Amino acid sequence: MTGERRIGVLGMGTHLPPTVRTNAEVAEAAGVTAEWIGERTGVLKRHVAGPDEAASDLAAHAVRSAAEAAGIDVADIGLLVCGTSTPDELGPSTACRIQTLVGASRAVALDVSAACSGWLFAAKVAHDWLRGTEEIRYAAVVGVEAYSKFLDPADRGTAVLFADGAAAAVLGPVPDSQGFTRFSLGSDGALADRVLIPAGGSRLPASAATLAGHGHCIRMDGRTISRFITDVFPRLITDALDRGGLGIQDVDCFVAHQPNPVLLRRIGADLGIPADRLVVVGDEVGNIGAASTPYALAHAAARRRLRPGDRVLLAVFGAGMTWGSALLTWSGAPALTPQTTAVPASATGTRTARRPEPEGVPR
Repeated sequence: MTGERRIGVLGMGTHLPPTVRTNAEVAEAAGVTAEWIGERTGVLKRHVAGPDEAASDLAAHAVRSAAEAAGIDVADIGLLVCGTSTPDELGPSTACRIQTLVGASRAVALDVSAACSGWLFAAKVAHDWLRGTEEIRYAAVVGVEAYSKFLDPADRGTAVLFADGAAAAVLGPVPDSQGFTRFSLGSDGALADRVLIPAGGSRLPASAATLAGHGHCIRMDGRTISRFITDVFPRLITDALDRGGLGIQDVDCFVAHQPNPVLLRRIGADLGIPADRLVVVGDEVGNIGAASTPYALAHAAARRRLRPGDRVLLAVFGAGMTWGSALLTWSGAPALTPQTTAVPASATGTRTARRPEPEGVPR
C-alpha cells in the first residue's frame, strides 16, 4: 500500500549568504566585547543577507543544491514546503516565491510556521503527504531565515545570536530499513510572547509608532528561553529514546536546533551524549532558526560523519513555544554544502565571502 512507503532523505543542500558579520562588529553596536559574545554564546560569526536578498532567494539556492545532490530535476519536485518565521511577505507563502525561483512548476507549495522548529514540522507534513499519495514522489523541505532584517543591533540578547541561512532536503521513498520514524511534535501557546516580532501583523499593523518603538525587531526574554531549552531539550532526547526502545549508545548522531553552542554542548554533556556524536554548527553560523537543524544534518552528511544505516535523533525547539523530535535512519544521501572563505571587504571589519567548490558527493 502507498501509505506504508518509507520516506527518507535523498539529498541535501545548504546556502549561506556571503557577507559575514564578526563578533567584533556585532559587539561594538551591542555594547559588549567580542570575548563576551564568544564566552556566553559560543557564536564566532554569522552570515548576513544582502539588502536585496529575501528569504526566498536564500532558500532557492538550498533547494537547487538539494535537488542536485538527490540526482533529480527540480521539475520533478511535487511538493515544496518551507519552514520560516521571516517570510518574504505576510502573503503569499514564501514557498510560492521559491517555487518560481527554482522552476518547480508542478509542485504544491506551502509554508509551515513553527519558528526554529519549522523544518521538522515541515518534514512531517511532507512525510505524511508522500506516504498518502502515489502522485507525488519527491518533496523539497527547506528551512530558511533572514533574521538580520529584523534585528536591533543594540539589543545584545538577539543581535549576537541570530543570523541568516537556508538548508533543504529532498524527501522520497527509501528502503524499508531507512527513513523517518517516530515523529513527536508539540507546542505551548501560553509562552508565545517570550520571543517574537511584535509588530507588522494584524494585531499591531505597521505604523509610525511601531517603527519608532522597534516593534518590527525580534524581542526575546532570554532567561525564560534558556530555562525552556534546558527543560525541553533533555526531555525530547529521553522521550525519543524511550519511544524507540533505545539508549544513548544506540544513536550514531544527535542533530538539534542550534540556539546557543555553549548551552547546547553543556546540555549534551549532562545527558551523556558523546561530544563527537552531537553536531554543533552554531559557532560558525549563529542561530539560523528553521534552517539550523537541516543545516546541521547536511553538515554531518557532507563531512562523511553519517554512513548508510546510521541512526539519527533529531530534536527541535523554538518560539511559540514549539518542539519536536524524530528518529531517522540515514539513507547515505549526499549533501552539497558550499563553503565560504571570508576576506576583508573594508576597514570597518565587515567581511565578504568567496565561494569555492561545494563539499559533498553530488551523486
